[in-house]
Amino acid sequence: MAHRQHGNAFDDAMELLIENGFDRMADVLKILLNEAMKIEREDCLSAGAYQRTPNRKGYANGYKPKTVDTRMGRMTVDVPQVRGDVEFYPSALEKGCRSERALKVAIAEMYVKGISTRRVTGVLEKMCGLEISSAQVSRASEMLDEELGKWRNRELGEYLYLILDARYEKVRINGSVQSCAVFTAIGVNTDGKREILGVSVSLSEAEVHWRAFLKSLLDRGLHGVRCISSDAHSGLKAALQSLFNGVRWQRCQFHLQQNAQAYVPKKAMQKQVHDDIADIFAAPNGELAQVRLKYYIEKYSKSAPQLSEWMEENIPEGLAVFELPAKHRKRMRTSNSVERLHEEINRRTRVARLFPNEASLLRLVSAIEMEISEDWVAGKRYLNMQTEMENENESANSKEKRIYRKNVA
Repeated sequence: MAHRQHGNAFDDAMELLIENGFDRMADVLKILLNEAMKIEREDCLSAGAYQRTPNRKGYANGYKPKTVDTRMGRMTVDVPQVRGDVEFYPSALEKGCRSERALKVAIAEMYVKGISTRRVTGVLEKMCGLEISSAQVSRASEMLDEELGKWRNRELGEYLYLILDARYEKVRINGSVQSCAVFTAIGVNTDGKREILGVSVSLSEAEVHWRAFLKSLLDRGLHGVRCISSDAHSGLKAALQSLFNGVRWQRCQFHLQQNAQAYVPKKAMQKQVHDDIADIFAAPNGELAQVRLKYYIEKYSKSAPQLSEWMEENIPEGLAVFELPAKHRKRMRTSNSVERLHEEINRRTRVARLFPNEASLLRLVSAIEMEISEDWVAGKRYLNMQTEMENENESANSKEKRIYRKNVA
């Protein structure tokens, strides 16, 4: 242990405390912190000031001022420096840096969750006695960008099912307020766990933007997709045909029900049309669904010819789900999984109302979706994938039996 002579500093601190009480507490803390850092430097060098010893590991090299925020206000301390083959930084300041980083993360999390900068500064001032400016709150929110970026760009794997959708938020761009599309992709992996695979913000749902988003998923390793559920937005359909050609596509049955109402000529017919389309979707298998579809197309051919034509062209896009295991159909027949996610996002973004730029919107939605996705992964299975394996085995066995009977014949 290095030889120490620090009595004068401690005496000075005690004298200040005795004479002034709490009024000079900040000065007392400064003296004690400076002396604590000197002692730690001596321990690191294995030598005190001006001490000659063969155990010395390096040399003192003066001091460097550093301003720090404390509960008693801002103060400037003298950080001891060293030279030689030794590294040193006072643990008291290192712990303070970690606390400061944690504090900034807390500020950022409050900010991205929709709490105004004014309220954030008020909370932090009451909690810590520190004055935090709005600019510091905004800068602190950027600390999350690296973490959120890593999550958005993480490597993906095999996901049997993909659910896609978009929603809109108001963003200020080049001095004007515009509606920006927020793309979200949900995947179900081979263990049956649901996970948010990606999120992106674009100016619209044009094909070029959907294609860029979907390509980013593929570039990150997404593979093995057997069925995609979404609405029928033209930009999304074109992007899917370009990048996922041959993959089964299920048009959201909920959106089909809504779209059909635009072709109903009389209000009195709306409920009946809704029930008839629901009857098609409720069929126990794809063959019977086709039979029912044909019947209702004929039923409305005279009373609602436009509806009849629309049903013939569009309803089949909502029947791809019948090619999936029966226990998976309820989850995959609509894109409601994303819709419910959007409701949660809306609940937390409506506080902001208008985002100052696309980056702030992406930051908030990413933070929300990362939190939700982690809960999904840690929670229960979304689908029982054992059913999928049983269906595949049954299909393979049936095929072998057909080949066997054919050869025997």
